[in-house]
Amino acid sequence: MDSPKRDAGSSSAPPGAGGADRREESGSTRGSQESQESPEGDAREARKERVLHTRVPAVLERELKRFADNLRIPVSNLVRTILEDALSVADAATENVEERLRRAAEHLEKEREKLKKRMEHDPLSGIVAFQEVTLAVPAACVKCARTMPSGSRAHLGIGDGSEGRVFVCESCGPRG
Repeated sequence: MDSPKRDAGSSSAPPGAGGADRREESGSTRGSQESQESPEGDAREARKERVLHTRVPAVLERELKRFADNLRIPVSNLVRTILEDALSVADAATENVEERLRRAAEHLEKEREKLKKRMEHDPLSGIVAFQEVTLAVPAACVKCARTMPSGSRAHLGIGDGSEGRVFVCESCGPRG
């Protein structure tokens, strides 16, 4: 039970239903050859409109024809306009959604940074006083992590004893 071979030119579709497809396909092949030969062919190919066949329910066909008759335009122009409008609305909606998502992501990032700052351990928690000192050995500032060489002025944090030695540089030290 071999299936019969179909001739490339034959079709089981009603006359006129698929002929345009074949003509379009063969025309596009010819157009491709032309466009390879000359720059004019490229411009012609870009301007050439394409035929798009689709199946629609009978009710939709009647509505489209009625609407086109009321507007006194061909059904193909109506369908083209509806498709173009639908695509531009979809593009606009996509842009709006993208913008809203971008703003939401920025807001989340800011809130995350605020929360992160609140959650960070304050290196000066537990410090009750500062004493200005001259360093005998190099030390790092607990707030800005800047290395302070020996002989530089710093502030020693005095606390409840739970933390080790805490030094802060002049710029991070207490104001008073």
